[in-house]
Order: sequence, then C-alpha cells, then structure tokens
Amino acid sequence: MNKVTIRVPATSANLGPGFDCLGLALDLHNRVTVDRAGRGIPDAMVGAAADTFFATAGLPAFAYGWSIEGNIPRSRGLGSSVAVRLGILHGLNELAGRPLDVTQLYLICAKLEGHPDNAAPAAFGGFAAARPDGAYYRCDISPDLRCILLIPTDEVDTDISRTRLPDHITHRDAVFNISHASLITAAFASRRYELLRGSMSDRLHQPYREAVIPHLRPAIAAGLNAGALGGYLSGSGSSVACLTLDDPGAVAAAMQSVLPRARVLVLAADNHGVGVES
Repeated sequence: MNKVTIRVPATSANLGPGFDCLGLALDLHNRVTVDRAGRGIPDAMVGAAADTFFATAGLPAFAYGWSIEGNIPRSRGLGSSVAVRLGILHGLNELAGRPLDVTQLYLICAKLEGHPDNAAPAAFGGFAAARPDGAYYRCDISPDLRCILLIPTDEVDTDISRTRLPDHITHRDAVFNISHASLITAAFASRRYELLRGSMSDRLHQPYREAVIPHLRPAIAAGLNAGALGGYLSGSGSSVACLTLDDPGAVAAAMQSVLPRARVLVLAADNHGVGVES
C-alpha cells in the first residue's frame, strides 16, 4: 500500500465537570491522506506523531507526504489536533503493514495530546471516560441524543487557555466535580440520559475560562430554557455544546440567538471512531 485516507471524527471533551477525562465523538469528520510518494507541509505536530510512531513500532522511518481536508474547525474545542495526530498515526500504520494495534495508536495520541479526553472518543467512537494513563471505558450513544454546537468565529489556543486555570482548588469544588462527572458517566453507560440534567455544571475550569468566552453562560442558559438536558464549554472553547433528546431545532435557535453570527450544528454521535476510508 502506498496511499491511504483515514477518517477521524470531531470530539467534544470535558462535558462540563469531566475535565481532561470525558468526551464524545461526533458525526463531523476530517480526512487525513498519507502517501509514500507525496509531500506534506512541514508541521511540528505531524513530525512528532510520525517520530513517535516509528520509534514505538521499532521501524526505520520512511518518507511520506500528507494532506488534510474536512469539516472540523480548528481551535474551537472540537478535537482538531487529535484529528491530525490520529490520522497521521493510523495512516503511517497502514502504510507500514499495521505493526501497531488501535489501542497502541490511541495511547500514542493521548500521550502526545497530554490528556485522553479527545483521543479516546476519536479512537473508539461514542462516549469515553479515560484516565491519565490511557485506561478507558467507552460505550455507544443513542441516535436520539443530539449535540448542538454553537461555533463562534473566534479561535482559542488550548495551551494559552490552560494558563488561566488555578493550581489549586478547594475540597468542596473537587467533590462537586467528582459527583457530577460520575453521574454523567452513569448516564451514558446506562443510557439514562435524564441523569445529565443538572449534572453538567463545573467548578474546575469553566469559571476561569469564561472571562474570554463571554457567550458561554448565556448560550448554556438559552439551550436549557429551550429544553436541553445540559450544556458546557466544548474542550477549551470557543464552541459551546448542549445535549438534548427533544426538539434540537429549538435548542439550536435559542443558542444562536445569543451569538447570531456564530455557526450552529446539530449532530448525532459517531459510534465508530477513526477508520480507514480508502
């Protein structure tokens, strides 16, 4: 094989209180093509992924080119960096004859990302809860549950966004987030999505990011008033997400009224994760 195209889903991470450990894969995709004969634009992220792949597989590096296309917006909290990393890792793995399995490729991606919340759902689809060491649980998501995304024109740099977070939080706030994140995981595992209602509040990261994302709280409130189960900042933003079982069009319209120039998408989950397209 000399050329392969890998399809990677967008992901929405944290889900409010599940900072760096919870995420969803969504029916929105990028396609990464890796070609032994081609050329790619020099990119540090791609180079690091390739170097780690060859080292982990114990293979001599070979020349490759790459390109990417698709619909995942960059720097909006929808897993655009994971789409690149997983696409490159799976593409090189296919060209090399699959020396690594999907779990090994996921673990490489999670390590390069620094956290597994986007990497796990992108790799395996559906809902995922993951530990910092990469251990994970995943489950399918019902097609009845929809994710409404409010996607502003403003980009957010994840590394810069993390500098706004405190080094310490109170014991009370830690317990608040643990209890809420636990119910979110139970809701997805049992498909009792009504447990999401009231469980997506956060005290660990959203209050500290809100200063530069002023639409966050109004967009969530608008979605809840229109019937959403809950809402949250997708990743580090700037996108805001609401989950609903009822009337996603009404939730979308309510959220867009907060930021009329923003793009709004109504998406189902992707329960498949990364895959070879051609």
